[in-house]
Amino acid sequence: MTAIAVVTTVGDKKEARRMAHALVEAKLAACAQIEKIDSVYAWKGAIENGREYRVLFKTTEARYEAVESAIRDMHSYELPAIYAVPCARIFGPYAAWIEQNTARDK
Repeated sequence: MTAIAVVTTVGDKKEARRMAHALVEAKLAACAQIEKIDSVYAWKGAIENGREYRVLFKTTEARYEAVESAIRDMHSYELPAIYAVPCARIFGPYAAWIEQNTARDK
């Protein structure tokens, strides 16, 4: 099992919480963390800036496709940022907790 953190950004806290609850309830993520951020980005020929919420989902590499699909289905952005960061090193019992809480029902 390879633990990963899947990251996306959304425009408001309500969307972040809705997405976080949905993915944890569906066992696509063991945990979701939400934080307020300031973003500066290029968009359609202009430099934009604004407040966003970063949502970090703790899951497994085996669940990535389903996590990405769920995020895309729920996301309000035209081009959502969705990417995964591998956990190169992780506390064993914590990794087991992630695996247990993202296991597909048999």
